Amino acid sequence: MRYQITGKQIDIGEALQTHVQDELGLAVSKYAERPTDANVTFSKSAHEYVCEATVHLSTGLTAQAKAHANEIYAAFDACNEKMEKQLRRYKRRLKDHHKTRAEPVEVSGASSYILAANQAPEESEPDTLQPIIVAEMETKIPSLSVGEAVMQMELAGAPVLVFRNEGKKGVNVVYRRDDGNIGWIEPQDTA
Repeated sequence: MRYQITGKQIDIGEALQTHVQDELGLAVSKYAERPTDANVTFSKSAHEYVCEATVHLSTGLTAQAKAHANEIYAAFDACNEKMEKQLRRYKRRLKDHHKTRAEPVEVSGASSYILAANQAPEESEPDTLQPIIVAEMETKIPSLSVGEAVMQMELAGAPVLVFRNEGKKGVNVVYRRDDGNIGWIEPQDTA
């Protein structure tokens, strides 16, 4: 597994990098057969250290965890514990998908936009109904089954996931509902 261990405006020493590689490698290897790479970023927020970890698996899924503590090692250990808990929770599903999926998940490119929030007072009419684009980025849309999409959304801790449905080849959305359930949007064929 490839590791990228960085610090945002803090110095990451050799001992911490070795500790991260050993502990994260041990945790991930228990629950995922072929992880490809891991990104671990340390930063400081006020008096606390923050550790964010992302592990990409050979199945195309991504697991993410984030934790903070007063000590940098404690922040990593808490983050590593969250990562291990996620992977342990999905071990059976990850192994099942790994057996049926011979190749990594296909992804297609798409554009992602950040729109400006409406800053005008409520009683005034906007000049135009076109939103103001603040930023434009490239994003990837994975080609997954519905079960894999739900698992990916939960592993990433995201509220919503847009994906290409492998079974029907259309773009679908899964999202976490306010009642705690998962919603799935599947457009009808117009052909």
